[in-house]
Amino acid sequence: MAETAEQYRNRMYSYLEGRDPLVLLAVAPQKLEGLIEGVSAAKLRQRSAPGKWSICEIVAHLADTELVGGYRIRMILGAPGATIQAFDQDDWAAAMQYQKRNVRKSLDQYHALRQANLALLKSLTPKQWKQYGMHSERGEESVETIVRMFAGHDINHREQVKRILSAKK
Repeated sequence: MAETAEQYRNRMYSYLEGRDPLVLLAVAPQKLEGLIEGVSAAKLRQRSAPGKWSICEIVAHLADTELVGGYRIRMILGAPGATIQAFDQDDWAAAMQYQKRNVRKSLDQYHALRQANLALLKSLTPKQWKQYGMHSERGEESVETIVRMFAGHDINHREQVKRILSAKK
């Protein structure tokens, strides 16, 4: 059974454990880089099971998701109440050939976009943090909600990478 929007949001929030999402966002790219440093290209492209993503695909997903998140936040700031379009991550992974992407370039993209998004977030007023858009699947989402979810999303995928790296094969 698929996760509901509320279950997904709560799962992402659960990774935060009361920590500041901005701090978590700031360290996420470096933590991921530390995990995969020195890992062979073969291991980075290895899938743990059919239909599961490789580390290469996870890193490409994080890079593209950072692009999407930054766009969503900017849409909300520029047009409060704007529609926030959902996307199918598996369709994106296939269409943009995540498995063939260069992991280093994906990691560099993730890091650069994260730095740009953090600079914007640090400049926001308290009122701007409360501005929201209407996500096509999850309903009302404020900038604050998106930031908390992205911090949890990073941790979720970092844990996935750890599981892949610890698996014997």
